[in-house]
Amino acid sequence: MKKTGFDNEKYVETQSRHIKERIAQFGGKLYLEFGGKLFDDHHAARVLPGFAPDSKIRMLAQLKEQAEIVIAINAADIEKNKVRGDLGITYDVDVLRLIDAFRSMGLYVGSVVITRWAGQAAAAAFQRRLEDLGVRVCRHYPIDGYPHNIPLIVSEEGFGKSAFIETQRPLVVVTAPGPGSGKMAVCLCQLFHEYQRGRQAGYAKFETFPIWNLPLNHPVNLAYEAATADLNDVNMIDPFHLSAYGETTVNYNRDVEVFPVLSAIFETITGKSPYQSPTDMGVNMVGNCIIDDEVVQDSARQEIVRRYYDALCERRQGRGSDETVFKLELLMKKAKASPAIRPVIARALELAEETGLPAAALELEDGRIVTGKTSQLMGPSAGALLNALKALAGIDQKVHLISPESILPIQRLKVEYLGSVNPRLHSDEILIALASSAKSDPLAAKALDQLAHLRNCQAHSTVILSATDMGIYKKLGVQTTCEAQYETNKLYHR
Repeated sequence: MKKTGFDNEKYVETQSRHIKERIAQFGGKLYLEFGGKLFDDHHAARVLPGFAPDSKIRMLAQLKEQAEIVIAINAADIEKNKVRGDLGITYDVDVLRLIDAFRSMGLYVGSVVITRWAGQAAAAAFQRRLEDLGVRVCRHYPIDGYPHNIPLIVSEEGFGKSAFIETQRPLVVVTAPGPGSGKMAVCLCQLFHEYQRGRQAGYAKFETFPIWNLPLNHPVNLAYEAATADLNDVNMIDPFHLSAYGETTVNYNRDVEVFPVLSAIFETITGKSPYQSPTDMGVNMVGNCIIDDEVVQDSARQEIVRRYYDALCERRQGRGSDETVFKLELLMKKAKASPAIRPVIARALELAEETGLPAAALELEDGRIVTGKTSQLMGPSAGALLNALKALAGIDQKVHLISPESILPIQRLKVEYLGSVNPRLHSDEILIALASSAKSDPLAAKALDQLAHLRNCQAHSTVILSATDMGIYKKLGVQTTCEAQYETNKLYHR
């Protein structure tokens, strides 16, 4: 069993309590900028074993009687059809997904704010669509010189020009489909309008990483830098916190850089800044819930290596850069990590060398490594998956759970009728075939029942996996890396 390094129940309880304390600090009204992923935070789950991917939304659910959600989306992102890389859906579609997800948890979604409104036709169409669905929509306008032109920003021609969002509850969580959506500006604009109406309110920021009370070069914080290597985010000591309190804390460059400006905006709106540092603004209690530092360090090092291989593959595919790869190499050195900490890499490369064909290896949670090689019937990732299920079920590797005779018609269907060049079965096709066999074969059924035990297992492929194979591995929770090589020398790859 994989070791636990994080107390999830303690996190949910302490985080919700701390947010309640912050609400009280500002007289019963808090605008909370929520960075990162509210749902499906798999990065946190990987580097903090024990952290549940839905921890943050569970925490908010404990506050649902006090909370309402405001979702911000940049009009330019709507116009450009910006896509979430992890989900493959556009930001405007993700807004609809988020609304459904919040409502399913019993959370109240008050409004959607379209930020940086400049008459974009696509943004106007999206507003009409939301309003037809019964969702209240507000528009916020760009401000020349934001965030530095404070006299203009904090005026009727700045924040005053944008709509005031009527909110009903003490905690207003401002979230978004992705970065650059204007969450902070929405919060500050609301503060301006609240104080214009003679009402007290406050602002705080929720970011999981970097963890402010871990050392700067702790592997967990370095793993955050690895995850954002393409954005040029850099962790750094918060100089304002050090100066104010004599205490060393960690933040990241963008928050540190903008803090003097933000502090000046607070002073202009409210008469004084409530915070002495960017760390003060945060409400993150994650660091207090780590129960085994060695476990989380090991997991974070694994994450950095995985990010390194991802960057190599993205560069090979024309979607990444040398700079990102170089940065990740440096982060590996800082974290004292290397590909050697992933035994599946060496085993997959060894099998590929033996066979002269692409290969894959999968490490089970008990440390056993199974492999998959390229055969006439299936690809190596499908083979590794099937062999892993056999190992987990205690079935001899020589046993055929899917008869070759049943695979041949599927291959014929792929090639003759569906236009596939590659007759070998992918991971999804193997699972469907296994599920079909399970009805009449108890061993196949036993193997199929092991799928849940693949979550958090490690895998490596000696070639870049197809989108289909990678998608199946992700859905199963298998943490996968690939060599930056294609199976063929073709220029076009799917």
